[in-house]
Amino acid sequence: MISVLEAYAGLALSAFLAATILPVSSEAVLASLTLGSDQNIWVLWLIASTANTLGSMVNWWLGRSCLRYSRRRWFPFSSAAMEAAGQRFRRWGQWSLLLAWVPIVGDPLTFAAGVMATDWRLTIILLATGKAARYGIVIAAAVQFT
Repeated sequence: MISVLEAYAGLALSAFLAATILPVSSEAVLASLTLGSDQNIWVLWLIASTANTLGSMVNWWLGRSCLRYSRRRWFPFSSAAMEAAGQRFRRWGQWSLLLAWVPIVGDPLTFAAGVMATDWRLTIILLATGKAARYGIVIAAAVQFT
C-alpha cells in the first residue's frame, strides 16, 4: 500500500512528465488513484492539473529560449520549418492552447507558443483551463466505474 504522499508525488511526476515529449500516461495514474484508493478526488484533480500545466510551461520556456540558438548548425529546425510552424500557430492563435492536452499535438503547440513569445500569463490560464477540464473528465469517467 502506498502512502498518500507517495500517491500525490507519483501523480505529480507523471502529470508533469506527460506534458513533455516523454511517453508518460498521467491519465492512467489518475484513473487508478481515483479507482483504487480513498484519496480526495479534488486534490488529485488539482495536483494533476497543476503539474501538467507546469510541464507545458517548461515546453513554452524551451520554445522561448531556443531562438538564441537558431543560427547554429546543430539547431534541429530549419528557418523554413520554424516559419511554417509560426504561420500555423498564428492561424489558430493563442486560444489553441486550450487544446494543449491533445496527444501528439499538445507538446509542439506549447513549444510553438514559446517561440511565438505568447504572453505567459494568458498562456498559463489557457493551459490550466484545458488541462483541468481534461483531468475532470478522466476523474468523472473513473468514478463511473466504481
